[in-house]
Amino acid sequence: MKSIGIVRHVDELGRIVIPKECRRIMNIENGDPVEFYVEGSRIILEKYHNSCCFCDNTENLTEFKGQLVCADCIQALKGE
Repeated sequence: MKSIGIVRHVDELGRIVIPKECRRIMNIENGDPVEFYVEGSRIILEKYHNSCCFCDNTENLTEFKGQLVCADCIQALKGE
């Protein structure tokens, strides 16, 4: 994991500001949902996706290596 040298403080309501550089890199816009994970002593956040990472389909999703993929795209990847 690479440090980008930016430190933010938690305010009295438990909020932090995600640095603009991080939002730009992760393509996080105002109003986008983000998801939090806890891994050991780390808090991880990522842009929330509830659709196929290839076609944006929201039905018959399977998680593969942290990404959601729909049944149609799985078949296409298999070449069927």
